[in-house]
Amino acid sequence: MNDQLLVRRQKMDELREEGIDPFGHRFVRTHLASDLHNEFDSIEKDDLMEMDKKVTIAGRMMSKRGKGKVGFADLMDRSGRIQIYVRKDIVGEEQYHIFKRSDIGDHLGITGQIIKTDTGELTVRAEEVTFLSKALRPLPDKFHGLQNQEQIYRQRYLDLIANRDSFDRFHKRSKIITAVRSYLDGEDFLEVETPPVLHNQAGGGASARPFITHHNALNIDLYLRIALELHLKRLIVGGMERVYEIGRVFRNEGMDTKHNPEFTMLESYAAYFDFHDVMDETEGIFKAAAKAVTDDGIITYQGQTVDLNKEFKRQHMVDAIKEYTGIDFWQPMTDDEAKKLADDNGIHYESYWKVGHIINAFFEEMVQPKLEQPTFIYGHPVEISPLAKKNAEDGRFTDRFELYILTNEFANAFTELNDPIDQRQRFEAQAAERAAGNDEAEGIDEDYIEALEYGMPPTGGLGIGIDRLVMLLTDAPSIRDVLLFPTMRPEDNSAE
Repeated sequence: MNDQLLVRRQKMDELREEGIDPFGHRFVRTHLASDLHNEFDSIEKDDLMEMDKKVTIAGRMMSKRGKGKVGFADLMDRSGRIQIYVRKDIVGEEQYHIFKRSDIGDHLGITGQIIKTDTGELTVRAEEVTFLSKALRPLPDKFHGLQNQEQIYRQRYLDLIANRDSFDRFHKRSKIITAVRSYLDGEDFLEVETPPVLHNQAGGGASARPFITHHNALNIDLYLRIALELHLKRLIVGGMERVYEIGRVFRNEGMDTKHNPEFTMLESYAAYFDFHDVMDETEGIFKAAAKAVTDDGIITYQGQTVDLNKEFKRQHMVDAIKEYTGIDFWQPMTDDEAKKLADDNGIHYESYWKVGHIINAFFEEMVQPKLEQPTFIYGHPVEISPLAKKNAEDGRFTDRFELYILTNEFANAFTELNDPIDQRQRFEAQAAERAAGNDEAEGIDEDYIEALEYGMPPTGGLGIGIDRLVMLLTDAPSIRDVLLFPTMRPEDNSAE
């Protein structure tokens, strides 16, 4: 241990020798820092002195200054900071000794009078000092905070202590999720929990590579769920009509600023909705979430402004491609003709792709990067939408949409496929794709098909990545910035 660690442990031992528990006991406070600022910041110094208001606070000491018989410090609790003022002639020699021997990072409890200093700073003048917990390690540099990105993600607790912006971001995350729940509850949706994370089958309502594990007692392979969809739709069959779940899902895919192997999804399903109703629902969710963390519904993300108060644009995928490229995929064409268009425009495709796959590739490469303001893109090809209902007017496309903001996808939804015959054919097509080399394609879920055979009403379904929503509303550049404990490669602590 270095000198700082040794000194702090010596102080811990000294506290014990003096009869003080260095790791404290229950402590009752009357106010948080923000309570004091809200109540007393606007009161003049002399008027505050006349009030003779006594308060009790507690928090972590973040800075300390002064000498001799007088000291100042800043205490931080979950709501913010407040200055304390400690005088030896007021608290007595023993308690002043406790304060003087305290290190930055220690937790203290303070009872005293709320005053303002000559500079006008709201302060608690201590009359009693209680030692609550010893920090045996020093905090990150008080002037620079915690700036090593790797350390921020690995030691989130230090990030929360040192970086108030990060602390506030996670507070906003909770407010956003609460607002989403409140909106859906207000629309008569029922929050439910679907089966455990472990599934017998790799599918579940999305195209993704699963994590595989093994259950020793049953001697079977199990899969971490990649989506919430199929079990929620079983509840629609059961008559619940409007359900949603906010839960963790897991996908064994690449990692970047927008993808983490585990993340939080919202999925909702409403009987008798179609995808137009779900667009209204989605827009309502985003507006409610924005109101939870902004005053006016206008957000700035990485320097770009988005007004979430306005009505979201709605456009068919084929129309969007035609608008930005001039290519008209409404015209019937063979797979080979579509592949020639891809060749002519530098669009990569796989050998097993059909027209619908290529339409989607054109959209992703030539349209999506240009979608800045909130836009619903609907009418996805049937080849890439195995769980969506075919459009009644043009069976090449489905009644599905995705929401794009600042070129990023934030929601995926569709009028659900409730025809068990059609669903089996879609599953079989997915299984054929899997055999042809697409390891993200789904297999056949016989139990789900059986559930559909009992009759599922027309239904609209929605999926929103909560983490991406929080990124957008808190101006976070990476998904790791909105996950308290993002997935990290283990540190190599072996000796060189």
